Amino acid sequence: MATVLGIESTAHTFGIGIVKNKKILANQRDMYTTSEGGIIPLESAKHHAKVNQNIYEKALKEANLKEDKIDAIAFSRAPGLAPCLIEGMKFAKELSKRLNKPLVPINHCIAHLEIGQITGAKDPVMLYASGANTQVIAYAAGKYRVFGETLDIGIGNFLDTFARYAGIGFPGGPVIDGLARKSKNYIELPYKVKGMDIALSGILTNLRQKLESKKYKIEDLAYSAQETVFAMLVETAERALAHTGKKELLLGGGVACNSRLQEMCKIMCEERGAKFFCPERPLLVDNASMIAFLGEIMFKSGIKTMPDNLDEIDILPRQRTDDVEVTWK
Repeated sequence: MATVLGIESTAHTFGIGIVKNKKILANQRDMYTTSEGGIIPLESAKHHAKVNQNIYEKALKEANLKEDKIDAIAFSRAPGLAPCLIEGMKFAKELSKRLNKPLVPINHCIAHLEIGQITGAKDPVMLYASGANTQVIAYAAGKYRVFGETLDIGIGNFLDTFARYAGIGFPGGPVIDGLARKSKNYIELPYKVKGMDIALSGILTNLRQKLESKKYKIEDLAYSAQETVFAMLVETAERALAHTGKKELLLGGGVACNSRLQEMCKIMCEERGAKFFCPERPLLVDNASMIAFLGEIMFKSGIKTMPDNLDEIDILPRQRTDDVEVTWK
């Protein structure tokens, strides 16, 4: 039994989570936002540096834990925005040295998948839909394999950019979701599925042209955008289920909070006779409890770096899900 503290800082969120024996004791977070425009990496990193100590203290208080009871410190090293990842790593290394505790570097995408264990999923295909990442992933032969992915931008970035074109601040995805609920008027958009991959930038250009024409209501465009791109995601996820022969679909990532995407996935799973799993919202958005959760699993399997060897660890902003050797299974 180990108590592991996790640190999340890949993009707009700085979080501290604490897990013991796969039980979440704390999950504190603070998010960088803007009133208009998208995320500015350097500004987001400044936000993380400003709030880290306060979030750390809140997490210890929530867990009712003294810091000397922490056995290891896990942090998200990849993938993500380099300035943001650096702030998380700096804080993790400072804690490691001060508390004399080992460090466990975590791949953020795989943490989204592993936290799915909490739902009861055993061997799922995961539809991972977040800001920068859109992948269909499943475990096979010692790695988490990517069976399909976006060829250009992530689904969350697609929604946020569309929102920015419409004059909406960051994050724009939840606002787009709210607008979509007000319409049932579907406007035809390009549909870009290529094998098991998708492409979103052309659809985004089409939406921008429609916005600039001022001929369409934003509610109708929001509804049409969601219906189109979510159908694309569900199609590729279903193809991966058929290809792998797996009987479980796990939804993960911040965009998975969208109730319409969840509904479409449920319908597909019911039609296929597959089981559908989706964690609660606090475990879908970027959070540190999933970093701590995977950190505990890896730490127990012997994956750790001692405080004397911290110089060996660096961030990997572009590390892919299928670059990671899964030695803890």
